[in-house]
Amino acid sequence: YHGYTYSGHPLAMAAGIASLEVFKEQKLFENAAALAPYWEEKVHSLKGLPHVVDIRNVGLMGAVEFAPASGNVPSARAQDIFDRCFDKGLLLRFTGNTVPMSPPLVSEKKHLDQIVDTLREAINESATHFKG
Repeated sequence: YHGYTYSGHPLAMAAGIASLEVFKEQKLFENAAALAPYWEEKVHSLKGLPHVVDIRNVGLMGAVEFAPASGNVPSARAQDIFDRCFDKGLLLRFTGNTVPMSPPLVSEKKHLDQIVDTLREAINESATHFKG
């Protein structure tokens, strides 16, 4: 029987247990739970920006969905926002017209502020590029 390369063998199990120990020692889950309400407030502060059609989050995960740019290829607006964030030193990703985010569990409020502030700036800049 062959399962998966990274599952079910002693080395993978030892690495998984060691990772969970680090999470426990550094209280990463507690940090994420404590930051979740702040993250929700920050992410939802993007409501009302140009072309934002939906914002959703759970815990330290969030996503901003944008209206498709008329007359352009699908995901062109999200790609433009991604590029603008990257140029400002923030690496996000996009899928379709959505920019999902999941900050590291070691994040602090200042990091969440930086993510949302950079994204806000990129959204506003992109709105001047994509009028429709």
